[in-house]
Amino acid sequence: MTTESADAPHSARVLPPSALPRPTAAAVHPPRGPGRETLPPPRPGRGVRRRTVAPLMAADCLATAGAALFVLGTGTTPAAPAAVVLGLLLLHFQAGLYRPGPAPSVLDDLPALLGRSAVCWCAVAAVLAALDPGKALPPAVLGGAVAAHTLLVCGGRATVHRARRNAHRRGPRATLIVGSDPAAGRLAAVLHAHPEYGMRPVGVVTPTPPPGGPEAPPARGGPALPRLTSAQDITRAVIQNTVRDAVFTQPPYGDPHTAALLRRFIDQGSAIWLAGPAAAREGRAPYADTDRIGGFACRRLDTCPPRHGGRAKRALDLALAGPALALAAPLLLGCALAVRLADGPGVLFRQERIGRGGRTFTLLKFRTLPPCDAREAETRWSVADDDRMSRAGRLLRRTALDELPQLWNVLRGEMSLVGPRPERPFFVQRFTRAYPEYGARHRMPPGITGLAQVHGLRGDTSIEDRARFDNLYIDSWSLGQDVRILLRTAASLVRREGG
Repeated sequence: MTTESADAPHSARVLPPSALPRPTAAAVHPPRGPGRETLPPPRPGRGVRRRTVAPLMAADCLATAGAALFVLGTGTTPAAPAAVVLGLLLLHFQAGLYRPGPAPSVLDDLPALLGRSAVCWCAVAAVLAALDPGKALPPAVLGGAVAAHTLLVCGGRATVHRARRNAHRRGPRATLIVGSDPAAGRLAAVLHAHPEYGMRPVGVVTPTPPPGGPEAPPARGGPALPRLTSAQDITRAVIQNTVRDAVFTQPPYGDPHTAALLRRFIDQGSAIWLAGPAAAREGRAPYADTDRIGGFACRRLDTCPPRHGGRAKRALDLALAGPALALAAPLLLGCALAVRLADGPGVLFRQERIGRGGRTFTLLKFRTLPPCDAREAETRWSVADDDRMSRAGRLLRRTALDELPQLWNVLRGEMSLVGPRPERPFFVQRFTRAYPEYGARHRMPPGITGLAQVHGLRGDTSIEDRARFDNLYIDSWSLGQDVRILLRTAASLVRREGG
């Protein structure tokens, strides 16, 4: 083992973390709790409540088909009622009528339902009059069709809402409240007292650790809930309670801590809600009618899990890493021989790193520093100008050839060609506590190169800046971006060797 870091500069000397200047990686407080606790990634949930959307669509279809058959007659072609049903569904989608809040009400939806019904039937009357003036709908029939259709749709939706409330009373979904006291405690008490909203609070997530105890003080009528302050606590709560909803009592983009929490919940597939005064202020068309939860304004945020590459990214890795490893075989043998002759036995250096979802894996590199004890390798940060480095080691570092064995990590699926650079568990815990957005980097497999690296963030550079670039890369991932980063990396290597 050596003290090398995956993102160390081309040459390095070992210093204790406390010796590094701000705002770089080592200027953080040591972690609390167990030294190597990692948790599996949470199972993605269904952010959209499909079990509610499907019954609403079925009720609208039945009501529209019934009204169409009544007005147009049973002798009409089946294509006519089908066209009316399709048109109304599109109008309802445009109005956001298939995005029910935690407390849906037919009376709240009545103006939108009546307006869409009128538009739909006026369009039907215009088409009939254009095709056959003798079949034009009289004004009385047209008004009756709009009224009957609206009543049928409202009746069907009321039945769906009633069944939904009853189902929620029997089994509300586990929910995390994100915010500070006392608003978070009051909201938790309301949800606890009204299970028909479908949310059962199981914990309060505080964006910054409060000076209080490990439990959030209960509001009147509410239970004492565990206070979750670390990424491990949140992940554990999501897994153990099957959390599917997260309710923010403050705008989630107000500060880096809440933004990091929002990114984590979106990645887990949770439904995201905003409750309180912020929900009333930020309501906007076409969903300007904000829902209510026991006196709290509430609305659902438009979120969707980001694309993390999946099969396309893996296919690119296999298509490039396999041939690259085969073509580089003579170069690998030459590097191994140089290390063996310059520094003795132990050509490869293996080190535990944190990958996607907090899982550990063994990273491979060519050794460029003499061996040292395992404790130093795990907890010392590498910076420039280590006197122990041989000429072979300096050459490997300067040309980045010491990274070539990581192609094997890519083939094994532990890494990707492009992604956030992996770090040691010791530093991951320190950085996660110091920088709110650092933990979100583990949503994607780590890479040999990345967006931060092609922007010069390697070695002893700002961890906060690296986390920002890495999360930007993940949130805006595309296959084309991976190709561009690989080309920029190759160009930088050529320039480095030429210099």
